[in-house]
Amino acid sequence: MTVEEYNRCVEDHSDGLYRFILKNIRDSEKAEDIVQDSYEKLWRKVKDIQYSKSKSYLFSTAYHTMIDVIRKDKRMENFSQKKAESIAHERQYSDLQEILNNALEKLPEIQRTVILLRDYEGYSYTEIGEITSLSESQVKVYIYRGRIFLKQYIGSLQAVI
Repeated sequence: MTVEEYNRCVEDHSDGLYRFILKNIRDSEKAEDIVQDSYEKLWRKVKDIQYSKSKSYLFSTAYHTMIDVIRKDKRMENFSQKKAESIAHERQYSDLQEILNNALEKLPEIQRTVILLRDYEGYSYTEIGEITSLSESQVKVYIYRGRIFLKQYIGSLQAVI
């Protein structure tokens, strides 16, 4: 990949990559760091990676970096934040986007990831499998189970409105 292709890659994919990571971790600063780390890793391997494969490489790298960040954060749990969560209470909202985001938060991490890649970013099952290191059939199963959960969580559209 040439420097011009790398710059075009930054212009073409940075927004989608940022949205994907932000939807998963809901922390804009961490999402920015993960995207920046992904582009740094791409830059280190710029001579080895073809431009046509750069998008897949970026999403795979960002996904694996995000998993590492999530695992690290789980080990460093903040107890004062934990107490605040136990005091908080649920409220009903009529905003469909917020209801959908809450439902996505309740999904297991892998189901949320494959659904976001498929429905938000438009990847094929094969591409999602490459990004997440899953087989195509595993991807289909996780998407199916996630959609079933979302359907049951949200219920009918009339109940939401």
